[in-house]
Amino acid sequence: MNTAILLIGGNLGDRVANLQKAIGHIAATAGAVIKTSALYQTAPWGSVDQPNYLNQGVEIQTSMDALTLLHTLLDIERQIGRIRQEKWGARVIDIDLIFFNDEVISLPELKLPHPRMHLRQFVLVPLTEIVPEYMHPLLHKTVRQLQQECPDDLSAVKLSTQSH
Repeated sequence: MNTAILLIGGNLGDRVANLQKAIGHIAATAGAVIKTSALYQTAPWGSVDQPNYLNQGVEIQTSMDALTLLHTLLDIERQIGRIRQEKWGARVIDIDLIFFNDEVISLPELKLPHPRMHLRQFVLVPLTEIVPEYMHPLLHKTVRQLQQECPDDLSAVKLSTQSH
């Protein structure tokens, strides 16, 4: 079995329901959901003229390889209503593959670990909650260390404590 660490988020429609739908689809098609973080509200990153996001970290166990998992996650996004129009634009759902075991992958469609995860509090704060000691295979620092050293000053505000 493989361990994958995901970040799900969205800022359009019923944000909580969309995250719950994503977790349901992930559990049904991608692998067993082991842990989920609380929900965190964050200001938009990049294109800032849009609503705030809800984000949630998710740890799964999957029998899929990384590329198959990526395609499955993209299918889930489409099923929930994601339409890719503008980079960093508003979205119903976004499912990012952050880590896959300790693999380093550099393909046109998949870069692992996620190349900008260590620069974004909205990624690091939820992941610190569920996998604080997960080691970044290139930077050789834990998620907790990356979160403490992150230069991003956008806060991630915890909205719920419904993690498991």
